Amino acid sequence: MKSIYKHAVAAAAMAFGLAAHADIHVGVILSTTGPGASLGIAEQNSVKLWPSEIAGEKLRITFLNDESDTTAAAKSANRLVSESNVDVVVGPSLTPTSLSALDIVARGNTPMISLAGGGAIIDPPDGPRRWAFRMAPPESIAVSLVLEHMMAHGVKKVGVVALATSFGEGYTKTLERLAPGKGLAVVSVERYNQTDTSVTAQVLRLLAAQPDAVYIMSSGTPGALPQIELSRRGFKGPVYQTQGVANNDFLRVGGKDLEGGYMTVGPVLVAEQLPDSSPLKAPASEFVKHYETTYGAGSRSLFAASAWTAVAWLEAAVPQALKKGRPGTPEFRAALRDALELMKDVVTPEAIYSMSATNHNGADPRSQVLVRIVDGRWKLQN
Repeated sequence: MKSIYKHAVAAAAMAFGLAAHADIHVGVILSTTGPGASLGIAEQNSVKLWPSEIAGEKLRITFLNDESDTTAAAKSANRLVSESNVDVVVGPSLTPTSLSALDIVARGNTPMISLAGGGAIIDPPDGPRRWAFRMAPPESIAVSLVLEHMMAHGVKKVGVVALATSFGEGYTKTLERLAPGKGLAVVSVERYNQTDTSVTAQVLRLLAAQPDAVYIMSSGTPGALPQIELSRRGFKGPVYQTQGVANNDFLRVGGKDLEGGYMTVGPVLVAEQLPDSSPLKAPASEFVKHYETTYGAGSRSLFAASAWTAVAWLEAAVPQALKKGRPGTPEFRAALRDALELMKDVVTPEAIYSMSATNHNGADPRSQVLVRIVDGRWKLQN
């Protein structure tokens, strides 16, 4: 009996020793192929620049590609949580894939830092969403900025082309809710799929409603498709996009048909153009320098910045979580979730974040600026 007890104590001591020296295991799910690849590749590039440790604990990273597919994202989440016992999941890249991973990650009591833009990922922050966090600012911040610009330029009627996803739906509903209060009417809403190769029918129906401006609610390179069609159909009114398309691949695919278009983006995309008074200018400029030193001039990406913001969140939260548990344990995962929820005034290249139990995003209005595409480049609008 004493021998059994001795072995049990020795085994427990060994297990404690292993836990005490466990790495922080981060599972990263990205869309590095498929329609979301222009987001996921930039995010992966940024993760490769992450520090090797946080708060004295080594980082161990497992990358999985969900191929921009919801089923693959769910399988990836299950593998990371059930088999790899990760401490936190970063990603997925897209709103639909994030939603497909959410329940699985939550069942494993593992925090998830989504890199996607849909409000449905975190709202309301209860049930499975208690474990989810999202860095892209609320749709209301971006939409309000666009509506103010529309009002200043005499727009009265707005047409919409949106992805038939929760991302597109979230932006559409926000616009329909806020537009009447600004004296604007949403006269037509057309939807398309991320894999569609033509939106001719949708654009023709939209133009029949005679909008003064068009708001495209899309992500990745598929967001160029409606704007190309509008340009070739001779639409002369202003065209607006969300930050879901803010990367160089979008500019490359759309070419001259995007010229003059507007979009709301994170300040990091125009870091050098920010006023010196902006608290985001220094961190945004520092990230751009770091990223472009590795990947080349002009390679900056809003999505790369989001992946960098994810590690900034971990740098803020991990020291607090370590007070309550060791990596690799349920206690650490729960404490990490709590620490993310309690972050205050965390400055990143993308925004300044303050979380709460009712707000798992925490970005303030400084998280968005309006830019225009001029000569194939982003130009900050004052």
